[in-house]
Amino acid sequence: MKQYDGLALFSGGLDSILAARLMMEQGKKILCLHFTSPFFGDEKAVPHWEKKYGLEIKAINIAEDYCNMLINNPANGFGSALNPCVDCKIIMMKHAKALMQEYGAKFLVSGEVLGQRPMSQRRDTLNVIRRDADVKDILLRPLCAKHMDPLTIEISGEIDRSKLLGFFGRGRKDQLALAKHFDITDIPTAAGGCKLTEKENARRYYEVMQKINNPTANDFYLANHGRQLWNNDIWVSIGRKQADNEQMQQYIKTNDYVLRIEHFPSPYCIVRHAKNLPVPQEELQIIGEILASYSNKACNAYNENNMPISIKIEHKNEISRINVIPKRNEIYKELHFDEIKEALQQLKKQDK
Repeated sequence: MKQYDGLALFSGGLDSILAARLMMEQGKKILCLHFTSPFFGDEKAVPHWEKKYGLEIKAINIAEDYCNMLINNPANGFGSALNPCVDCKIIMMKHAKALMQEYGAKFLVSGEVLGQRPMSQRRDTLNVIRRDADVKDILLRPLCAKHMDPLTIEISGEIDRSKLLGFFGRGRKDQLALAKHFDITDIPTAAGGCKLTEKENARRYYEVMQKINNPTANDFYLANHGRQLWNNDIWVSIGRKQADNEQMQQYIKTNDYVLRIEHFPSPYCIVRHAKNLPVPQEELQIIGEILASYSNKACNAYNENNMPISIKIEHKNEISRINVIPKRNEIYKELHFDEIKEALQQLKKQDK
């Protein structure tokens, strides 16, 4: 196993790139850890990042641990949507710390900047992260280290504190200047890249969290794709485009129903009962009608020939068919963020 001086949390954003490069400039061997889950991370981008930024990066999937944290009321609460930013950093730090012995690392590196983010990068929350992840004397934040008490590795001279920085606040002027110093010309966008911060995605995940019995990473991965329609405990996912159709297939569970339109191009459709119960035939009929309504060619054929559309249903290796008339039904609908905003506020109050 190759050994490193430090392990760096790597999101793909500019701050994490700069923090790792700053330590490498001091001659330290750094392995970047890119954590992935249904809400953030892109394992496929790792080779591209390594080549572009001159880094060594290892992708690590923390989906199950992260989802368990999310559904069990994060200790430090939610941000503007469903983002548990403080607990997110804590769980990543814990995973990184657990890998230190394997790689011979003496310290951890994070690209956090004091005052940059209102929830997770205040001084008090930065201290909470260090304390609760039990990384108080091994977590180095090179971009804002001058605002922090020195670590043992700085006092001993193993890390040259004079070469660490004192960035502060939300501006990017200092980061862009440092990127120029490292000859980084392709600057990542300033967005955080976490789906949990986006209202569009918060309404996708909310029903999963509230209705599914013990939701797993599989449920949240599925919720990322296509239309998410709910009628009480019956969950319908319908692909919007070919990429959705391809991705959704890997998340089929044993008790799911898979519906496809026969003889016409068809969106992929997965039907899941939140309580893991059978879905009644009359509900499958309604869902088949909705599915057919999302195929332009099926709708045109029905309008021209007045012939019902055939829907194939796969369930537990058995196949059945139903005939439907393309039709939307409002009892199956997608939530809007405004519909859950008040519920989210109540969640946040409970956390406090």
